[in-house]
Parts: sequence; structure tokens; C-alpha cells
Amino acid sequence: MQKRSRWAAAFHIVLSTLALGWVGGTCLAVARGDIQFPIQTSPDPVLPDTVEAWSPAVSWEENPGEDLVILPGSEEPVYYYTDPPAQEENPAPPAFEDIQTPADAQKPENLPDSPASPSDFPVPSTPEPSAKPAQTGQETPVSPQLADPDPDVAAWTVGSAYDFSLPAPASPAVDSSYFADAAFVGDSRTNGFMLFSGVGCGENLSSTGISVFKLAEKKALTIDGTKYTLLEALALKEYKKVYISLGINELGYTNDKGFYRSYSQAIDTIRTLQPQAVIYIQGLIPVNEEVILQNSGRDYLTNDHLRVYNDLLWQIAQEKRVVYLDLYADFVDESGSLPADASKDGVHLKRAGCQQWLTYLQTHTVAFEALYPSYIPKDQEVPQ
Repeated sequence: MQKRSRWAAAFHIVLSTLALGWVGGTCLAVARGDIQFPIQTSPDPVLPDTVEAWSPAVSWEENPGEDLVILPGSEEPVYYYTDPPAQEENPAPPAFEDIQTPADAQKPENLPDSPASPSDFPVPSTPEPSAKPAQTGQETPVSPQLADPDPDVAAWTVGSAYDFSLPAPASPAVDSSYFADAAFVGDSRTNGFMLFSGVGCGENLSSTGISVFKLAEKKALTIDGTKYTLLEALALKEYKKVYISLGINELGYTNDKGFYRSYSQAIDTIRTLQPQAVIYIQGLIPVNEEVILQNSGRDYLTNDHLRVYNDLLWQIAQEKRVVYLDLYADFVDESGSLPADASKDGVHLKRAGCQQWLTYLQTHTVAFEALYPSYIPKDQEVPQ
């Protein structure tokens, strides 16, 4: 099927909607190309048989073969794929235990061949658990030998009582105005959070399908007619908090070393761009593998691999002296999964889940001064 621009698709949908209208107040006609079909909107949208797959996400621009439809009364926006993707961006790996990317699989570009130093990696394949924190209900992995923090950052933390080896502890709840000077960097999960959590403020620097491997090179955002990478967009203004949520789109890779290095480099870049911001690394919320298989058949999105990434994110937070948010523990059920009723596709959260996410962020905040009591801005440093 010949693909159309997002504007042509949008115009076609509007015309078709006006022409076909409502049927009993419960149906919206959606059209793309030569396909037209009604979609029930009450009490719950039902996917038509012609749909290849769907997920609540946003961005025609980055996904020209997909149409975004926000259905009246639905829990979240829905992608309707009327053209199957030409190529899977994150192919299913043969076995994620194999740390090397197979020759016939997609490999992230521009990655160094080895870690920055021997102490940087690897994480043990089976980390030894320590005591189970009562508030999280999950095992806390013992970190491997950590890389030395940047000397400047280490100097900032002199006198700090904050324990970077632990996730952020619970704190008094803040209202949403706390996030007015925050930037949210992430993928389609972050986009869903910004749309449906009720946060109401903060900069949405997210892009559907983005990965940490492409964070510095993919021109994923258009602002005032100019295309930017997410990091370039982050540099356009000053923020006091930066929330990062990346890792779901990377689960199809078998390059855990590359994930660790690329994420570490991203934190360094963000700190350079926003030196007076609290950087929050958000642990990955679990997925529901059964729901994923039922909806899309993707078998590479596993909680086993997701937990490996969370261990790496926790390690990076310790090494970089930034805040780790243990969202996984707040969402995981007794089987180690995202509850089946929390998501329609097993990955993206419904409105209630986005609101739960916001509540967690509101009750796990840390002041910049508590983290870095010895911080001195560059322009105030005394030359030696």
C-alpha cells in the first residue's frame, strides 16, 4: 500500500469522519489509504481484524506508516498499523545471554568496541542478592565494582548524606508544580505519561521508538520548524530536573555492554548541558509478556532482560552520582510482571498506570542541595 504523508493521512481521516459521522454515538470511522473501518468507542475500543498491531504512542512524523487516533472515551491514544513495518527496528535476539550482537542482527551504530575501563563492566550474569527492602518487595542486587565517579562530581557530593547506592527513598508528596522546570526525556512510555498522568507541566522531550543508542543522532523532535535530537532540544533552555526513561526499545538488542556505555555517556552529556539539574534515572517498569505475545507476537520483550537493564541503570546511577527511581518495584506483581490489566499491549500503561507513575514521582523527590552540597557553578570557581 502506498504510504501517505501524515498531513494527507490526517486530512483523509477528517474527511472520512465527517462523511461517515457517528453511528449511534458510539462509532468513529477511521480511514487510511483505501481502507475504511468503524471502531467502537464504548465501552472499550475494539481492534478491527485488519490491524497488524497497535500500541498507545504518539508521532506521525517518526512513524509515517502509522495513524494515530484518539478515540472519544478511550483510555489512551491508539496506533493503527495499516501497513506492516518494512523492517523491524529491534529484531528479536537469538539469546540475550550472548553479550555479542549476532552478525545478522541490527547493531547499534557508533559504539566503541570495549568499555571505557575494565571496571566499567560487566555486571555478573547472576548478581548476588542482598537483604530485601521491606518497602520494595524485590531483591536488591549487590553492585559489581563501580567505576570511579568524575572527580568534579565527587567533589560536589562532599558533605552529602544522600546514599547513592540505594533507590530514592520516599519523601513528602509534592504537587505537580514541582515539575514545571523539569524535562522528561524518553520514548513512547514517557509520551503516554505526559498525556495521561495529569502532570500538566514539564517539557515533553520524548519520541516514539527512540533508543539510547540513537539519542545523540536521531533528529526526533521538530521545534519551530527545526529538527533536533532529544539532547539538542534539552540544551535549548535551563531545567532544574531531568527525568530519563529509556530502555524498552533496546530490549531487542543483545548488546548490554553497548547499552551500559551509551546510557553512561548520555548521563555525562545531560550533566554537561544541565549542570544544576537533579538527574533522575527511572528504572524500567515491567512488561507483561503474555499480553505482548497475544497482541504483537514479540517474544524478545522479556522481564528477565528488563531486570538486567535495571541492574545496569542502578549501577550507572551510583557511578554518576544521580538519583535512581525504582519504578519497577512500584508496578511489579507477585509473578514478576506488569499486571495484565494495567496495559492493553503489555508495554504501555493505561491512564491509571500513568497516574500511579506520577504519584511515585511526586513522593520520591530529592533536592539538588541534598545531593551536591559542595557544588560551585563554573563561573564562580576560584582559579588555582
